[in-house]
Amino acid sequence: MSHSSRHISVHVARPAAEVYAFAADPRNLTRWAAGLAGTTVAEVDGRWVTDSPMGRVTFTFAPPNDFGVLDHDVTLPDGQTVHNPLRVLRDGDGSEVVFTLRHRPGMSEDDVERDATAVAKDLATLKALVEGSDA
Repeated sequence: MSHSSRHISVHVARPAAEVYAFAADPRNLTRWAAGLAGTTVAEVDGRWVTDSPMGRVTFTFAPPNDFGVLDHDVTLPDGQTVHNPLRVLRDGDGSEVVFTLRHRPGMSEDDVERDATAVAKDLATLKALVEGSDA
């Protein structure tokens, strides 16, 4: 069964490799991914754990790669695992970060809009951090 997807992106005026390196480090999530990470992120038994707005979640990123793939699986407090496609694409001297928001079963249109707004805010924060001196 397929569900609709929405691609949310932001252009970052930094090389893709630099953006990827920053975003791929789970310890940086607390700085830019408020929709996923709480105030702390820790590695426990080979999995990353954080107290998110959804409760305590675990997550795993795709293995390090040269293609900018930052897909990550998030296991929610109820045990459901959600796959989140995320890419850092080369775009000239800069890059584009693209998150694919999936409309999951049981999500209302308001839920999707809320998630889309949160993702866009997180990507804007990532952009500001990587482009500025705070990264």
